[in-house]
Amino acid sequence: MVKPNVRSLARVAGGNSDLPGQSPEEVAAVLESLPDSTAFNRGRGAGVALWRQIQSALGQVISEGKVAPGQRLPTELELASRFGVNRHTVRRAMAGLEDEGLIRVEQGRGTFVHEPVLDYHVGARTRYSENLNRRGWRATREFRGWREIAADAALASGLELKVGAPVLHVNYVSHAEGRVISLGDIYFSRARFNGIQVVLEEVGSVTEALKRVGVPDYRRRTTRVFARMPSPGEADILSQPRNRPLLVTEGVDVDPTDRPVHVSVSRWASDWVQIVFDS
Repeated sequence: MVKPNVRSLARVAGGNSDLPGQSPEEVAAVLESLPDSTAFNRGRGAGVALWRQIQSALGQVISEGKVAPGQRLPTELELASRFGVNRHTVRRAMAGLEDEGLIRVEQGRGTFVHEPVLDYHVGARTRYSENLNRRGWRATREFRGWREIAADAALASGLELKVGAPVLHVNYVSHAEGRVISLGDIYFSRARFNGIQVVLEEVGSVTEALKRVGVPDYRRRTTRVFARMPSPGEADILSQPRNRPLLVTEGVDVDPTDRPVHVSVSRWASDWVQIVFDS
């Protein structure tokens, strides 16, 4: 796995409206590294569609590192002018590059070279901040509110409660280098952990909050992983195409006496994260 380019990822952190645009010099450098329309006119006789030639040329430039991870590519209009084609042809080439995972498109912001994927390790003692910090990523979590719900059959099983028992449902967003990489939900038994939602908002850490309410340590009992398509809102927040599945992890953590502490459900941007299980 390629070591994450932290600075480039921070530069394009999701949700930053003040992202600097490419300077004229940067745009010129990228365009100069590409074949011009003459080369593509010569290639037409080979029976290769123009959009495929453009996709190949851009892919080679990216693979050779001539455009850095996180860097914004020239606009469709600039590329169309360079290649001597219409914008529809460029758009088709870019769609191919997106399917390859070489670029990502953010509506209203532009097209960027994709950054390296983050390995998120899951083991007996999975801790979000420790997990990422150990690998050179700056990790933060933002707790966004809570509500009380009645345990359904799945929650009742995970928390070892009766169906209908009161449960505290806490929402959060996880960031790596400022970019949103997952949306999450944590469920606690209200009878055991009433008030932990306030502590979570104060300390911003599940591990620290549990210590403050009398659980000094906990471990992962089970982890279930599956994929599903994102809702439009999830795709927008995670800066992920709506036609690309999310990774979903469902975990049950227990204290040293094997009593359930919480159930967690995280939806990960599959463009940014891959799950690694430690044996």
